[in-house]
Amino acid sequence: MAECGRVDSNTSHTMDKSITLPPDEIFRNLENAKRFAIDIGGSLTKLAYYSTVQHKVAKVRSFDHTAKEAAGDKLYEISMQEEVTARLHFIKFENAYIETCLDFIKDHLVNTETKVIKATGGGAHKFKELIERKLGLKVDKEDEMTCLIKGCNFVLRNIPHEAFVYAKHADSEFRFQTTNPDIFPYLLVNIGSGVSIVKVESEDKFERIGGSSIGGGTFWGLGALLTKTKRFDELLQLASKGQHASVDMLVKDIYGGSYGYLGLTGDLIASSFGKSATADKEFSKEDMAKSLLHMISNDIGQLACLYAKLHNLSRVYFGGFFIRGHPVTMHTITYSINFFTKGEVQALFLRHEGYLGAIGAFLKGAEEDNPNQYSWGENYAGSSGLMSVSPDMNPMQRARSGTFDMLEMDRLERQLVNLPLLQDPSSYIPDTVDLTEDAPAREYWLYCFEEALDGVVKRAVASQPDMPEAALRAEKFRQKYRHKLQTLRQQPFAYGSLTVRSLLDTREHCLNEFNFPDPYSKIKQRENDIALKYYQKAVKSLDELSWEEKQFALVRGVLAGNVFDWGAKAVSEPAFMPLGGQTDFCIFFFIPLSERPWLVDSYDQWLERLKGPPHKCALFFVDNSGVDIILGVMPFVRELLSRGTEVVLASNSGPALNDVTNGELQILTERIAAMDPVIEAGLREDRLLLVQSGSSSPCLDLSRLDKVLAMVVRERQTDLVIIEGMGRAIHTNYYAMLSCESLKMAVIKNSWLADRLGGKLFSVVFKYEVPVGKPNKDCGAFSPC
Repeated sequence: MAECGRVDSNTSHTMDKSITLPPDEIFRNLENAKRFAIDIGGSLTKLAYYSTVQHKVAKVRSFDHTAKEAAGDKLYEISMQEEVTARLHFIKFENAYIETCLDFIKDHLVNTETKVIKATGGGAHKFKELIERKLGLKVDKEDEMTCLIKGCNFVLRNIPHEAFVYAKHADSEFRFQTTNPDIFPYLLVNIGSGVSIVKVESEDKFERIGGSSIGGGTFWGLGALLTKTKRFDELLQLASKGQHASVDMLVKDIYGGSYGYLGLTGDLIASSFGKSATADKEFSKEDMAKSLLHMISNDIGQLACLYAKLHNLSRVYFGGFFIRGHPVTMHTITYSINFFTKGEVQALFLRHEGYLGAIGAFLKGAEEDNPNQYSWGENYAGSSGLMSVSPDMNPMQRARSGTFDMLEMDRLERQLVNLPLLQDPSSYIPDTVDLTEDAPAREYWLYCFEEALDGVVKRAVASQPDMPEAALRAEKFRQKYRHKLQTLRQQPFAYGSLTVRSLLDTREHCLNEFNFPDPYSKIKQRENDIALKYYQKAVKSLDELSWEEKQFALVRGVLAGNVFDWGAKAVSEPAFMPLGGQTDFCIFFFIPLSERPWLVDSYDQWLERLKGPPHKCALFFVDNSGVDIILGVMPFVRELLSRGTEVVLASNSGPALNDVTNGELQILTERIAAMDPVIEAGLREDRLLLVQSGSSSPCLDLSRLDKVLAMVVRERQTDLVIIEGMGRAIHTNYYAMLSCESLKMAVIKNSWLADRLGGKLFSVVFKYEVPVGKPNKDCGAFSPC
């Protein structure tokens, strides 16, 4: 532990004398830092560094099955291996702490390779000597605007739900935007001491097209003169409590009401500080601060509108020291933009706008590594969330975040891109329900995930029986994830839109943080071994059916197999029940499915489609291990191959719950091919491909898929997409519109969700869709079948 003392003795404001800097929370993985960048503004320092992170991964390796197998032989072995990956760390703190923070970094720095620290921002010159003396690194200054644009491009490309619209009076104040593959052109309005307005046309092409000397420095300076308050955040706090109408002259003060002829409402500000010229009274600090904030925000908003209209731009991002996530500032700018453009221009804010300069400076120093050739993902386990805009909500946490704020991003092993078959990538939203806007759903799912914590901890410990310290790590995981859930209960918008997917992903990130890469590995291994024993019997029973009976049995098999999901509260451990002598292979295990008509039932249309010509290529996003993949999906795939359809099986790149991973699927498919000539021929003739999806989540984001998978989809002219499972087809992608036929299959294994959808536990969703306007000769219609 290190104590960070107060440095700036000339400051007049009150500040804590010390701050605790635990190295495992604030400057994480500092001992493996390789490269640094720093952005020093007037009051805040933003430090960026790149490090290598060593963590455990679960690897599977096939046993040699050439010799005759013993009854208890396992299909594959699981081993825990060390793997090194890259991580970006961004930390924001007040300049008053910079000297002791530099001391802390120096004391914990071990393996850095660089001799240079990239620096940007107005304070880079002021603190140059201090940085060089403390860290022994040469300060290399970078252009502030170039860094800003590089940082902005980076977060817009790599962080889903980075940008948001602020709607003060809506049920959810924050409305997050989906990642748009085409981010250019846009207008960046950076509000620091003054205002710079930049038109950004491409990765490296941008132009400062305007600006203003009236910006954050103006608010701070005039605010200090008017209120005698010296701290910027204290001014914002005063403004949040003030009534600007006490100081500003409104339209109704002049005309007695609205000025309808010109379309001016009575509450519109006619003259900022207009009443102070004639009223013979003292005005409160709060009211003056509010009036000043309105005046400057309105001015900036109008200026941004004029430049946006002049250059025909509809997206305007606001960033810089002035914004600070403050509600009055964001609301006033948004109101101004909407008023002057009649809604044609959108005011957008950024979750990580404070880091743009530091990110850009880091990227400038890392160009030889070409960081843009990778995709990056936010690590929820190590990132601070966006704080509440309410000054009264959770004040302890707000004060903590005001001191140190963190963003961590992990380098992904592959580039992630859109599924080429998305009908409109710019409007695609993966998640079915936004929990930030649905309070009852939010409360239920937060409770559900917290209630499940004991089971997850137990499973994590059981997955590592030979590691005595596993219980301690599991307890740390429990504390961290519970803290995240508590944060999200208070601030559901902390990491963007709150969804079931983000809750699951946060849990996976926290598990990985404490070296539990695959808590369900042994369960999956056991289920795969058992299910394989029934594969040939299942296929044989299917082949004895009539054609129509077989098609229904195949669908029912996929649905029944998908019931066994360790991520679902209602599902207990599978109990295999081979009865023998029956025609439907589903009798090999217990299947509590509802009878037809199902909750969503397009089966008849699907059956009619199967009577037509075969699809050219089917992309199948698979779900669970064991019964699901082996006795459900593989017989379905076998039938598609027999019809002459090529099949691409897309499975997770990394573990999540009991979902089958690409490594496991490779082994399973080889084993099935040894028993099944149809699968064997599919592999040998390159008509059956196994490709990783690029995801390590129980849910599915079709805008972030492995680039290799996207290439295969294009090359194979894929004309059918099949998505199975509650996480992939209900929690996500239920409303996803594709440019080809799609089939979404799932069993509702959550009673609350089933009730929400108007069904019962184990209700079935079988949703076959054809793009609107696309002729389907087999359905005889131009609308979805």
